[in-house]
Amino acid sequence: MALFLLGGRLFRRRGDMSGSVAAVRPCMSGSSVASGRQHVNGVDLYYEQTGRGKHAVLLLPGALGSTRTDFGPQLKSLNKEHFTVVGWDPRGYGQSRPPDRDFPSDFFERDAKDAVDLMKALGFGRFSLLGWSDGGITALIAAARNPDLINRMVVWGSNAFVSQHDLELYDAVRDVSKWSARMRQPMEEVYGAEVFAKTWEGWVDGIARFAKRPEGSICMELLPLITCPTLIIHGEKDPMVPSFHPQYLLKHIRGSRLRLMPDGKHNLHLRYADEFNKLVEDFLEG
Repeated sequence: MALFLLGGRLFRRRGDMSGSVAAVRPCMSGSSVASGRQHVNGVDLYYEQTGRGKHAVLLLPGALGSTRTDFGPQLKSLNKEHFTVVGWDPRGYGQSRPPDRDFPSDFFERDAKDAVDLMKALGFGRFSLLGWSDGGITALIAAARNPDLINRMVVWGSNAFVSQHDLELYDAVRDVSKWSARMRQPMEEVYGAEVFAKTWEGWVDGIARFAKRPEGSICMELLPLITCPTLIIHGEKDPMVPSFHPQYLLKHIRGSRLRLMPDGKHNLHLRYADEFNKLVEDFLEG
């Protein structure tokens, strides 16, 4: 799950422009920037894109997250010559509204299909996935369901099941009025205070329902279907994702690797952006 954050933007556009409204603008790094909305599976999905490399990479944000709140340092600093980086706002999040966000029992599967179909609509035949928190869960499902499309995958702050301990962690953050103003501000700027609080409660209820499934599975049964090279990153001070989750992923995703960041918390890719970006670039180019 993702809490809080910063912002960023950027982009280059390829593929068929039908069904899309796009804007191109300069950015501080000197790379061209494009943003737009692509009609996918009945909704208009907002995306941003930067770089001109042959290796396409999709960034998948956390709960209630968006391109601008969750991936500023990655959009700004990942190598523009080697990668074409796409960030997106899942349906009901960020600028992919309407519709209002809901959390049916298949919301992760729905996000995974939207993500893959967005990349197809933008003209990418194969691509890699960088998934944070909920976006990591979405990435796991997308990789399992589409082995021929996914080149490589990096996930962090993610879990394949919901335990009783997780339920306690989620319940502790349900009431956003108890968050610090610093934590609430970025999400309230995107959604407004009332919609943010309501949507966050909807997310807590939605993810808690997985605990009622056998073994609390979100996507446990799909992990053996993942065939792409996978890097799991875990911040050892992550207060929201206990260490048994990355260990489970490592055990059940064939050939995966685990990299521990001793001082990393849930938002390690923001707090330690340079180290994270270098780690990711090396793995994607491996």
